[in-house]
Amino acid sequence: MFESLNKNLNKLYKYSGYIAAFFLIFVAVFILIGISSRIFGFYIRGLAEYSGYCMAAASFFALAYTFIEGGHIRITLFLEKLSGLKKRIIETWCLSVASFFSGYLAFYFTKMLIISYKFQERSEGADEILIWIPQTSVAIGSIIFFISVLHQLILIFKKK
Repeated sequence: MFESLNKNLNKLYKYSGYIAAFFLIFVAVFILIGISSRIFGFYIRGLAEYSGYCMAAASFFALAYTFIEGGHIRITLFLEKLSGLKKRIIETWCLSVASFFSGYLAFYFTKMLIISYKFQERSEGADEILIWIPQTSVAIGSIIFFISVLHQLILIFKKK
């Protein structure tokens, strides 16, 4: 059962990376449309805001994938000097702290999303989009990141 869950979580992280890449493509498209519109003398309002929303979505969806692939700044230089029980204790402590803070982040981004939805808050940009729409991707990305950090912590305990 644990192997199946492990396999499905790794798929989730990979798909999260794909979603991040999709949003990066949207960032590029919005920027190119904005540049083209200026060259040809017309204006499409809200492109800068949409580009920013897509960048936020790409950043948060990429967190879990990057963490699992080892792309985040870690303490590996310090951990390479340690071995055995000391290494396992430091690694467990670091993942515990990271789990706490990523859970805190996911909780408050989700809380912020719920509040924005309840009050139907709108952006201050030219388009006045409902702000909960771009906040949804940030909340989901932070939840997936929390799951990935907690998953790595559980894998450390499983190795024992």
